[in-house]
Amino acid sequence: MEAWIRLSIFVAVLALMLVWEAKRPKRSGRVNRWHRWRSHLGLIVTSSVLMRLVVPLGLTGIALWASEHDWGAFNQFELPLWLAVMVSMIALDLVLYWQHRLFHRVPWLWRLHRVHHADPDFDVTTGVRFHPIEMILSLAIKAATILILGVPATAVLIFEIILNACSLFNHGNVQLPTKLEAGVRKVLITQELHRIHHSSVKRETNSNYGFSVVWWDWLFGSYTDQSRAGSDNVDIGLREFREEQRNTPFWTLLLLPFKDK
Repeated sequence: MEAWIRLSIFVAVLALMLVWEAKRPKRSGRVNRWHRWRSHLGLIVTSSVLMRLVVPLGLTGIALWASEHDWGAFNQFELPLWLAVMVSMIALDLVLYWQHRLFHRVPWLWRLHRVHHADPDFDVTTGVRFHPIEMILSLAIKAATILILGVPATAVLIFEIILNACSLFNHGNVQLPTKLEAGVRKVLITQELHRIHHSSVKRETNSNYGFSVVWWDWLFGSYTDQSRAGSDNVDIGLREFREEQRNTPFWTLLLLPFKDK
């Protein structure tokens, strides 16, 4: 049931973003979008299948198991459910912020994560362009956090839905109205902010790590307000993989972490 709820909301948000992009695109693409989309969706399907094989119960199943066996900090106390859910979601988001920074700083992790950043374009499907090994490692990190804290299953389900929706939203090839964007970016990572994170300029790539809220970047000094090139001229992607990514075939993306660049 949990998987179907997540899938339904994922498909709905993806469809809404695709319609928005079709009607009001922010930028013109460099690469044939059908080639990119086919490969990107191939990655997320592959990752989803592998993660189900690795953890058949899923993250909510792990949370239910932890609750039944009194694993984790929150299961040692009689906390109100609303408080445990709220603290759990904040903790999970903070863990993913630092996970993201780690994948940028540790060379062998960056080899995996650069599959995401090597995309020469930036649209909603970039939000699912992650190497399956990175997805499995992220699954393991979230599972460990759930077990250590005793995160309630309700919090896991809500967090995963929000995480997926935010990833699709902030990778969209769209632009919020200027005044609205100025307000939204005080809370959430907007497309304008996340586009900076996909800049080919290393200093900009190593900023704006948040997946949902912008506060972690403020707190830990990784916030970049504007791209040096300006909003309309951000050079998206990794320069060292520019040519290889012209057609972005699925097998090229799977092998990208093992290329010596």
